[in-house]
This record gives sequence, C-alpha cells and structure tokens, in this order.
Amino acid sequence: MKKLLALFAVIGMLVMASNITYAQDEPAIDSTALVADSTEVAADSTAVVATQEAAIQAEDEKLEGETLHQVLKAKFIEGGPGFMGIVVLALIFGLAISIERILFLNFSTTNTKKLLTDVEEALNQGGIDAAKEICRNTRGPVASIFYQGLDRADEGLEMVEKSVVAYGGVQTGLLEKNLSWISLFIALAPMLGFMGTVIGMIAAFDAIKAAGDISPALVAGGISQALITTVTGLIVAMILQVLYNYCVAKIDSIVNEMEDASISLIDILYKFNIQK
Repeated sequence: MKKLLALFAVIGMLVMASNITYAQDEPAIDSTALVADSTEVAADSTAVVATQEAAIQAEDEKLEGETLHQVLKAKFIEGGPGFMGIVVLALIFGLAISIERILFLNFSTTNTKKLLTDVEEALNQGGIDAAKEICRNTRGPVASIFYQGLDRADEGLEMVEKSVVAYGGVQTGLLEKNLSWISLFIALAPMLGFMGTVIGMIAAFDAIKAAGDISPALVAGGISQALITTVTGLIVAMILQVLYNYCVAKIDSIVNEMEDASISLIDILYKFNIQK
C-alpha cells in the first residue's frame, strides 16, 4: 500500500513538472512572434520612408535640371496662353515705352551750371548771338529754353520771362510724353491677372458641378491657373511701377533745374543790359 501511494506521488510530481515546463516555454514562443511582427512593420515603414525620400529627391533633381526658361514656359502654358499672352504683351509694351522715356530723359539732362557759365561768358565776349550759338549746340530742354529767352532779349526782360515760362511748359509736356500709357499698363496688368483668376475659379466650380463631387484633382487645374495669372499680373505691374516712378522722379528733377536756370538766365541778362 505504501509503495502504491509513493508511485502515485511520483507520477503527480512528474505531471506538475511537465505543466510548469510547458507554461514557461509557451510565452517564449509568443514573444518571438511579436518580435518578428515588429521587425516586419519596421521594415515596411523603412521602405515607405525610403520611397518617399526617393520621390522627393527625384522631384528636386527634375527641378534642378530645368532651366529658368523651361520653368517659365511651363508656367505660361499652365496659366493659360490666352490671358498670359495678354499680360505678357502689356509687359512688353510697357517696357518699350519705359525704356524710351528713360533714354530720352537721360539725354535731356544737362550740366546747368556749366551751361550758365558758358552763356554768361559768351554774352560778355560775343553778345546775344554768341550765347544763342552756345545754346544751339547744347542738347536738353534747359538749353532750348535759354535759346528762346535769348531770342527775345531785344524785346526786354519781361518778354524774355514770358517766353521762358511759355516754352518751359512745352518742354515739360515733352518730358511727360507717353507716361499715361505706362500708367495704363500698370493698371491693366493686375486687372487681367484677376480676370484670369475669376475664370480659373469658374472652371474649377464647373468641374465640381459636372463631377458631382469635390476632389482635389478636379479643382487643382483651375486654382493653379487662377494663381499663376494673378501672380504674373502683379509682377508685371510692380516692374512697370518702378520704371514709372523713376521717370516721374527724373522729370521732376529736370523741371526744377529748368526753373532755377531760367531765373539765373534772367539775372544774367539783367546784368548784361546794365553793362551795355
């Protein structure tokens, strides 16, 4: 009987030992599976990141490979040749007029102090005709005003002053010639850009209405066209505005020189008449 009980006790201990061993081995299997799964997820994430980085790098290389001319051409086509062409024409005509005015104004600039000195010396040495010859050989509105004033010197200082004032207005009009066209193109360029914006937005909403659903792919084209035309119109207006302000400042400077020089001419003629 004692031997039988001892045998049962040994069998029970063996069964318990096997259960404990199985319980200890089972979590090890589960943790190994979890490690494997996490490794696969990490590998997938690394692959996705690598793919995104490769795409970004390829896009950067594409942009770096394109020249400025190619980028501008692509944006011109993307913005719509119709309105973009009109905005570019406004830029071309505005630049042409601005460059012509800048050249004319720079050629109209005169060394007023030197001209006054030469005219005074010519009056003292050769009289009115010698002074008129100096003015005839000098370019610029100041010299032209001097010539008109000297041409009326025999009629008195009052007539000289009236002649200088009248011809000064004529020269000012010549200096301001075609500035109104530059102003027109400055106002017209952004208006055309905004019109392209409105048309692009209308196209985007028409695409949404036709599809019956809002999708980025549907509205991207219209919005892109709207933004490109707006930016182009604003850039054209800013460029022409800078040139316009330069021309206005140059005209103001020349007009001030004309007025100061006219007063100095009257003083020179007054001294010349007294000396006679």
